[in-house]
Amino acid sequence: MDAGRVKEEEYKKEVRKLVIYSNDQLSVSRYKDSVCRLCRREMTKLFLKGDRCYAKCPLEKRAFPPGQHGRTKRIKLTPYGIQLREKQKVKRIYGVLEKQFRLYFEKAEKMKGVTGENLLIFLERRLDNVIFRLGFSTSRSHARQLVNHGHVLVNNKKIDIPSYLTCPGDSITLKENALKTPNVAESIEKLETRGLPPWLEFDTEAKKGRVLAFPRRDDIQFPIQEQYIVELYSK
Repeated sequence: MDAGRVKEEEYKKEVRKLVIYSNDQLSVSRYKDSVCRLCRREMTKLFLKGDRCYAKCPLEKRAFPPGQHGRTKRIKLTPYGIQLREKQKVKRIYGVLEKQFRLYFEKAEKMKGVTGENLLIFLERRLDNVIFRLGFSTSRSHARQLVNHGHVLVNNKKIDIPSYLTCPGDSITLKENALKTPNVAESIEKLETRGLPPWLEFDTEAKKGRVLAFPRRDDIQFPIQEQYIVELYSK
């Protein structure tokens, strides 16, 4: 084989490696950095680590945005900046990417009622959020992992889609092996102190939850100003 043919084959191998690498990067659309940086960026506790956010929170020690100039450079937000930060905050709370978040907004806009409230109701109905609300996990990221790994049963059927929208009457539980894990058992024990939204109920003996109704805006206690998101997407 001549030198030109050898170089051509080597070039094809390198291009093939780059294509495989880029496809892997595109398929894994997930934030892998420290989630505490997200809380510092929004300058509020998002409770992305569950109970650990109550014990040690970097935001209490470093109450300034992350980055090289976060401590010294303070920028006054414009109206657009305020709207953008509110949207980013809600996305990070529920662990939703931009494309999916925009689809939720488009569906909420077509529904009857207030668009901002419809958007939040869609996010609350997500299966990973319901697992978190029922007390099977201490954080939405852990709940998402339970769903992805096939541990969640909805109406006695395995559902492994975190964005699955629950409806009134749905019965939700975990497989027996998942219920025996220390993290899940400890999380269920702490449910009494965390409280349960009025649109959900939980049977502590059977370790099974049930969706009683659609969530309402009053059921969401976290400080969210959804009108800013509506203004941002309406431009």
